[in-house]
Amino acid sequence: MSGFCPELSDDVIQVRDWVHEFARDVIRPAGAEWDEREETPWPVIQEAAKIGLYSLDFFATQWFEESGLGLPVAFEEIFWGDAGIGLSIVGTGLAAAALSSSGTSEQMGEWLPQMFGTENDVKLGAFCASEPDAGSDVGSIRTRAVHDRGDWVLNGVKTWATNGGIADVHVVVASVEPSLGARGQASFVIPPGTPGLAMGQKFRKHGIRASHTAEVILDDVRVPGSCLLGGKDRLDARLARVRNGERSGEQAAMRTFETTRPSVAAMAVGIARAAFEYARDYAREREQFGRKIGENQAIAFLLADMATRVDVARLLTWRAAWMARNGRQFEQAEGSMSKLVAGETAVWVTEQAIQILGGAGYTRDHPVERFHRDAKIYTIFEGTSEIQRLIIGRAVTGLPVR
Repeated sequence: MSGFCPELSDDVIQVRDWVHEFARDVIRPAGAEWDEREETPWPVIQEAAKIGLYSLDFFATQWFEESGLGLPVAFEEIFWGDAGIGLSIVGTGLAAAALSSSGTSEQMGEWLPQMFGTENDVKLGAFCASEPDAGSDVGSIRTRAVHDRGDWVLNGVKTWATNGGIADVHVVVASVEPSLGARGQASFVIPPGTPGLAMGQKFRKHGIRASHTAEVILDDVRVPGSCLLGGKDRLDARLARVRNGERSGEQAAMRTFETTRPSVAAMAVGIARAAFEYARDYAREREQFGRKIGENQAIAFLLADMATRVDVARLLTWRAAWMARNGRQFEQAEGSMSKLVAGETAVWVTEQAIQILGGAGYTRDHPVERFHRDAKIYTIFEGTSEIQRLIIGRAVTGLPVR
């Protein structure tokens, strides 16, 4: 693609190496412990905050890095360290992206700092879109927001929310005009301590166990009109266009997911790379029948395929991130391509890593079984592989694929 160059700038390389050092020295050694504990790794998040890795400044600087590669490169290193801890560190970024994509400059100035806090007082953000009956089908969202005397009152149940219930600031997608389906939705900020918001069930998961995932219950949650992202005038104008049969633009949840897909893909690349490197190093040292197992074509060829697929996933991710940063439209669903390939690559590569280690790889004595458990979610959340294929299929055929 004209203009895209996968060569990193000196600044991005410097950040990459800095993040890799933290991932190597702090995140990776703690991965197994927090996976077993299935708890939010507050001490690690605190350490990340102290060095400026968990901060609004870091996320904003990398988001606006001119090549678009700053955030994906950093995320790959974090998740190379550990995916569960990694998601605890970057999970607030999804709520921040939702606020940034829909909010006014005044709303961003007020709420973004409150999502991160300070190095001595760490805060979290949560993005709440999915519901028990509305996962991939975001058009079926039932959480209702009703305008009442200048305020908004929200009722409903959200599920699969990263940091849900323990976050200081929640961004909630709700329906304001149910008859319009997905086009009648809007996003709202729920400030810290707002009455009526509570954590429901906390989920015990197959992987990414150090990342908190839970239901969020909204029971007559009343927020000021200023908490409607984008403001009521913009919402009213958009709803009027929809009623008149005009295009309204992307709806709230999908706008956030499209924005973050390359970053999510980068997380999967980090997991896949970690598994490949561990299996490669094991194959260099492990001996069977008098020679290193890496000398066998069966192992060497498998490692070759693993390395190739990791590179393919990374390049698709970088291309999508570059396009997004430079205002290029995803005409062929390039964002979905990056998420699809990276997620499925992570699952395949981590499974092959277990195979290379054999029985040892199936035990918790080695991290590849954890890598495999962590990888699976990347074919499910933020748009399943099937949803990504649907989006890509529509883009490449121009037909209303169902």
